[in-house]
Amino acid sequence: MENIVNINYSQTGKATNTNELGMRQMQAKAYEARNKQYILLKAPPASGKSRALMFIALDKIHYQGIKKAIVAVPEKVIGRSFSNTDLKKVGFFTDWRVAKYYNLCDSENEQNKVKRFREFTTDAQSHILVCTHSTLRFAAKELSDSSFNDCLMAIDEFHHVSADANSGLGDLVHRLMTQTNAHIVAMTGSYFRGDGVPVLRADDENRFYPVTYNYYEQLNGYKYLKSLGIGYHFYQGSYLSAIMEVLDPDKKTIIHIPSVNSRASTGDKYDEVKQIIDRIGETVNINYETRIYTVRTPDNRTLKIADLVEDNPRERMQLQAFLQRMNSPDAVDIIIALGTAKEGFDWQWCEHCLTIGVRGSLTEVVQIIGRCTRDCEGKSHAQFTNLIACPDAVQQKVETAVNDMLKAITVSLLMEQVMAPSWSFKTRKDEESGDDDIPHIFVEGLKPLSSARTYEIVTGDLTDLKASILQDEMIVRSMGGGIAPEVINQVLIPKIIQEKYPELSQDEVEEVRQHLVLDAVTKGATIEQSAGNTFMVIGRRFINIDNLNINLIDTINPFQRGYEILSKSVTAPVLKVVQNVIEESKIDMPIEEAVILFKKYLPQFKEEHNGALPELTDPNSFNKRLAQAITVIRKEKQRRIDKNR
Repeated sequence: MENIVNINYSQTGKATNTNELGMRQMQAKAYEARNKQYILLKAPPASGKSRALMFIALDKIHYQGIKKAIVAVPEKVIGRSFSNTDLKKVGFFTDWRVAKYYNLCDSENEQNKVKRFREFTTDAQSHILVCTHSTLRFAAKELSDSSFNDCLMAIDEFHHVSADANSGLGDLVHRLMTQTNAHIVAMTGSYFRGDGVPVLRADDENRFYPVTYNYYEQLNGYKYLKSLGIGYHFYQGSYLSAIMEVLDPDKKTIIHIPSVNSRASTGDKYDEVKQIIDRIGETVNINYETRIYTVRTPDNRTLKIADLVEDNPRERMQLQAFLQRMNSPDAVDIIIALGTAKEGFDWQWCEHCLTIGVRGSLTEVVQIIGRCTRDCEGKSHAQFTNLIACPDAVQQKVETAVNDMLKAITVSLLMEQVMAPSWSFKTRKDEESGDDDIPHIFVEGLKPLSSARTYEIVTGDLTDLKASILQDEMIVRSMGGGIAPEVINQVLIPKIIQEKYPELSQDEVEEVRQHLVLDAVTKGATIEQSAGNTFMVIGRRFINIDNLNINLIDTINPFQRGYEILSKSVTAPVLKVVQNVIEESKIDMPIEEAVILFKKYLPQFKEEHNGALPELTDPNSFNKRLAQAITVIRKEKQRRIDKNR
């Protein structure tokens, strides 16, 4: 398997070095905003968001009049990140302490969680509570809004919140902001949802003070991790027959099997786990206290495997308790999971995330990749591999398989955009540079950011905006070719920007568009010297830096890497299937025209071409139209068959 994305990092150590208060780079940046009432902390997995929250919360409790801090996480296992932590020994003024009674994520303390939550709100001796999002929602239903006055509400994995009227968390956040004096710290590694629903109402979101720390800052500033690889492997038939082609038993690995409702699933998740383990080796022992499997591989090594797919409550609780307290790389070698071990799951030794099937959202993939990108001594490379069904022209649902493949490519594009370095561009030749360590390049015609809002979007929201763009159906289709770069850059992208930020004027939309396209096009570009000139290498194009202008940038598809990835990852026949499906999706032809073409002209074409059918990619416009007619009739026939079933 060949990686389609390879990013190398400089190991500067800046992300993990600590200051005199024991704070890493991101934590110090967040702590500077500690006096703000509403803080939105956007930082990647493993950047230290949980400890950043501890620093902020303790300052608010001791110096800002906040009486209580409530920390809510999406699942219990993530609660371990907020357990007792000695901060005084690293330079902070006090330690983080959570009374066991009020650690509602403790697997050994399951009873009456909502009751204990209610008790906490009136317990003058206790200041910190940790619970799940679910417990918070249930407790909030039984408490008045005034119960949260003088409280700090910290919500981890904040993208679970939704502006939807039926979202319990979203409604609670709105109530806290409009009915109480509560403070809020919202933390997330990916501030976008897969369902397209906004995380917050616009009026609420505008009240948050954003603290953004990007993925490249984090990964480039590690001490041990040198590189990240993102690769795809395509299979036919069952994924179980191909899994050992991509699973390296020598690497600490999390395997995420597909949801039972997904197309990649066999329908029996327990049998899938059993088959995976059997393919790895022979089970020689099961520890019935920890639920860890010991498996002997064909080369006579022993591996320890954790099965997080098991739904038996007692067994699941035993394993989760073990995983929460594990503190050695020898404790586990492979974790098999389904819906867990994604966001907030801390297994620093993980080197490889192997994910089967296409994921429902970009957020989910960002979170999964974050499991293997934690800095750890002895780990120099992190790897994400997606095992995906390969489209086949004879498949009944070939269009679905192609869409799955394009979704996967979309994710890889976003990951490359997120995790590779950005260039710094100037709008004027005489503009001063803010950081001497970053090369600043002048771009003729690039509009300066004229408002605080456009500056905020360009400096803090480009990743989220790119995620929205890469989920647009027309943008996805462009990966198969056939849509001019100018149409993508000057028609499709501005439309998406306007929909996402309806408050922007046309001039502001254009400012954001130019900066986004420029950033996307040049992401991963390199600089080369030749014959006394300096060139920026973008894909296969060499552009003289002295001639860099926004009109030239607009002639380049910002997501052209999608087609490059596609053509490198699959065989020529599969690529042709993909292109045909994309071409089919563009067809606009009434059934009446299709019938006329089919009856009158197809027989003649077949006679002239020895029985062959016309193709959608035929350069002859009439032949292409004839191929489209065949497709329209075939789809109409299938529609009627499906209707009569």
